[in-house]
Formats: sequence, C-alpha cells, structure tokens
Amino acid sequence: MTAGADRAPALRRAATHAAIFLSLIAAWEVGAQAGWLDPLFFPAPSAILASFWRIYVVQMNIWPHLGVSLGLVFAGFAIGSILGVGLGAVVGLNALVRRFLQPYVIVMEATPRIAVAPLIIAAVGFGAQSKIAIIMLVCFFAPFINTLSGVVNVNEDRLQLFRSMGASKWQILRKLVLPDAVPVIMAGERLALTAALSGVLVAEFIQRDQGIGALILTYTRNLNMPSAFACIFTLTAIGFAIFKGMEILDRRVAFWTNEEGLRRVGLARAAAHATLAGGRHG
Repeated sequence: MTAGADRAPALRRAATHAAIFLSLIAAWEVGAQAGWLDPLFFPAPSAILASFWRIYVVQMNIWPHLGVSLGLVFAGFAIGSILGVGLGAVVGLNALVRRFLQPYVIVMEATPRIAVAPLIIAAVGFGAQSKIAIIMLVCFFAPFINTLSGVVNVNEDRLQLFRSMGASKWQILRKLVLPDAVPVIMAGERLALTAALSGVLVAEFIQRDQGIGALILTYTRNLNMPSAFACIFTLTAIGFAIFKGMEILDRRVAFWTNEEGLRRVGLARAAAHATLAGGRHG
C-alpha cells in the first residue's frame, strides 16, 4: 500500500471534521445575526473573531496574562508531577508504606480541589506561590495513582521469571517494572498537564489579580462577551495542543508500545551499527 493510500482515510476524516465544524459555526452566526440567540450568552462568531484581532494584535493586552498563566501551569505541573511520580513509585515498591499512606492519599483525592483552594491561599498567602500550590495539588493525583498502578500491577509470571534467573532489584526495576509502568505513567502525565489549565483558572478566579482567568472575569464583568469567548477559545486551543503534544511525547518515550516507535528505534540502531562497522573497516 502506498503512502498516498495511507493518507487518504486521514484526509477524509479531517475533511469531515472541518465540514462539521464550519457548519456549526455557520449555524451559530446565522442564529446570532437573526436574533435567535441572545448575544449576551452567544455572541456571533464574527464578533469573537474581531475580538481575537483586537486583544492579540491591536491592544495586545492578552499576552502578559497568557504568559503568567502558562508559567504557573508549567511550574505547578512540574512540581506536582515530580511529587506524584516519586511518591507513587515509593508507595508502589514498598508494601508497608503503601498500607499506611495510600488511604490518606485517596481521601485527599476525594476532596474537591476548589474547596481546598481558599485554605491554601489562607495558609500560603496571595501571590504566585499559592497559585502554584493549587496547580500542584491538581497535577499530583493522576501521576501518583497511575505510577502506583503501573508499579504494583507488574506481570507476576514475568516477575517470577526474573527472580528465578537471579535478577537484582535494580535489574527488575529497570528491565521489568519501568517498561511496564512508563505507558501508564505517561497517561497520568497527560491528564495532569491538561488538568493544570483548570487549576490555574481556579486560582486566578479566586485571586483575580492577573492571568487569563482574571482577564475572563474582567471581560464578563464588563459584559464584553466576545472577548471573554476569545479567551476561553484560547484556553481550548492551548489544552488541545498540550494534549496532542503529550500524545506525541508518549509515543516517543514509550516507543516499544507502538509499531512506529519500534521501527524508528530499529532504523536508528541499524544506522548506528552501520556507522560503527564502517569506522572499523576504515
């Protein structure tokens, strides 16, 4: 099968999605222009597009807020992920720690994050540190639960085989536990990074000083709904880009779980062996 034949189904799917999306936008525009939709809640897409141009190009007031929000997102995600993966590995590898610590983590997971956010602000104070703490809390649980699940649910038959062959704990961890756990861990990381956007909005809605969440509140308070929608759609696009980017990273990190990754690594190793052999003959 040729590469063109492989791309044909993907192009048809993309064309179908584009047609559906454009049809919905056209129906929305017609409904808004005809007065069938309340412009306060459903501003016309043309008005939202004009707001995109105004806040990004003319006024350029969204850029500082967007930079603040993204900085908080990645800082909170990094800290929460490191803590989640590290603690999940420790709890998963140690049955005694798991027995005593896991119930408390589950209780924390069951507690709504938005209810804890004011307590964090009261304890840490207003400012970036409390926002990062809220995002860190949001990003902690998916990596923790997924890492714990990946480490605990190792294939028992393969584990017994490794032990019967005299493998050390480090060899079992490196050659069995981690390869089995990495795809699950990466799925948790993908969920955590997309959830970080919700966390930063919660923090900025509460503090209302700066960030994309504070800008959305300002626009809605002034009934500037097209600009508020433009900010919301910006977050939607960022969330989609983050999710797809994490999917690509997942396929590259856990390359052994997909044919494309195995083929890429196989070609790279073959090229390395060929270069090494050529150097020896030379």
